[in-house]
Amino acid sequence: MSTSILVRLTELAVKRFGPAAQALAPTDDLFETLDIDSLQALDLLTDLEEAFDIEIPDYEIQGVNTLGGLADVIQARQ
Repeated sequence: MSTSILVRLTELAVKRFGPAAQALAPTDDLFETLDIDSLQALDLLTDLEEAFDIEIPDYEIQGVNTLGGLADVIQARQ
């Protein structure tokens, strides 16, 4: 997993969900740690697609619930 992608992901999470997102570790469950639902996760996904100029199909993120997992998916798409 790319450290630069992970840093950018954390910045986007903080922007959308507030300072609590700064404490996220790459292995933390996004839903539990940030107390978000699936609609909020989709909003984050939209932010990621725009920020990284990629398109992530839904099937590629099924079961992905950590920043580290998102970083891996993004890295594979770049």
